[in-house]
Amino acid sequence: MASSNSIPASTLGEIRAAQRADGLAAVLAIGTANPPHCVPQGDYPDYYFRVTQSDHLTHLKPTFAKLCRIPGVERRFFYHTEELLSAQPDMSLEARLEIVAAAAPELAASAAAKAIAEWGRTAADITHLVVTTNAGAHAPGTDVRLVSLLGLRHDVCRTALQLNGCAAGSAALRLAKDFAENNRGARVLVVCVELTVAVFRGPVESDTFDTLISQALFGDGAGAAIVAADPDARERPLFNMVAASQAVIPDTEHVPRMHLGSGGIDWNISNGLPRLAAGIIERCLLDALGDQLTTVVGGVVDWNDLFWAVHPGSGGMLERIGKALRLAPEKLAASRTVVREYGNMLGATVIFVLDEVRRRRINPEGAGAGAGLNEEWGVMIGFGPGFTVEAMLLHAAT
Repeated sequence: MASSNSIPASTLGEIRAAQRADGLAAVLAIGTANPPHCVPQGDYPDYYFRVTQSDHLTHLKPTFAKLCRIPGVERRFFYHTEELLSAQPDMSLEARLEIVAAAAPELAASAAAKAIAEWGRTAADITHLVVTTNAGAHAPGTDVRLVSLLGLRHDVCRTALQLNGCAAGSAALRLAKDFAENNRGARVLVVCVELTVAVFRGPVESDTFDTLISQALFGDGAGAAIVAADPDARERPLFNMVAASQAVIPDTEHVPRMHLGSGGIDWNISNGLPRLAAGIIERCLLDALGDQLTTVVGGVVDWNDLFWAVHPGSGGMLERIGKALRLAPEKLAASRTVVREYGNMLGATVIFVLDEVRRRRINPEGAGAGAGLNEEWGVMIGFGPGFTVEAMLLHAAT
């Protein structure tokens, strides 16, 4: 027998309907930022051995120089400078975390302020904050500092993601989609900030090609996005977020792998990772997004009919994925541009790629024929430890 004070199912349904947005979430604005210190990739091998006082490890120099040529990177940005490294030669874990604690919120705020300015509303209108980083390990962290740095309201709902690797940006956008669609009127600020001082270390005698990959590839940056459903007349959607998924590939827990130790964050990135990604990417996309894709494209999926915002990882990763999906070279041009100009900025990278896709669609001059700038539907992909694949089906707003 029902309790006399129970709420009727019809009333619960009405309450639920009132809590949820009516439409899909959309990316409304994007902002990016990098530290001012830039090192050309061609100069980096000599720079790396000099600043780590490792010129005596001559047997590793050819290997590292080869690594720096492979990723398709032309330059990278860093918060840590030669002067900072000289001032703290031991670079203990405590010293690294202190640097991150001070610098990460400032860089994150710079990217977020650009996104908020493009959005056109005030920071006080933000209801949810999602912050990701692979650098920090402290609480309160960057999410709390952003509240005061940006002037967010004190009751903003904060979510912090740590050590999600390169998939962090895609995971944060997936969460933002859920927050926006399940909280009527929500305005979600996503911020991904990466400082590689937590990863940076000098070479050691036992280093190999695989153990030095992270030193040749990663750079610093922050990306931010505003996400909301049911935009008002002042807001201009960039990309509608149609469907999102996450998949962990069985028996791949060993690659890539990362852990926080006394010397900072240690990465194990196998040289075989691009081959692994290429071998599973098409099946992952079909399993996760196949039903939606066949509906919107009207039958058999031709990957070249879509635009692409792929976390680049490296030039080698993009080459393998392009071949696996039988993509025309220009389809991954946005990802190649980002990895060339900035390196791999871990979780922040996919937001830079999304911004580059947006820029090419708005200003196609010089983007190249057949670059997919007029395609209505697209896919965003992120990769992370596990081996984890994050995928999202996007619809470009007109």
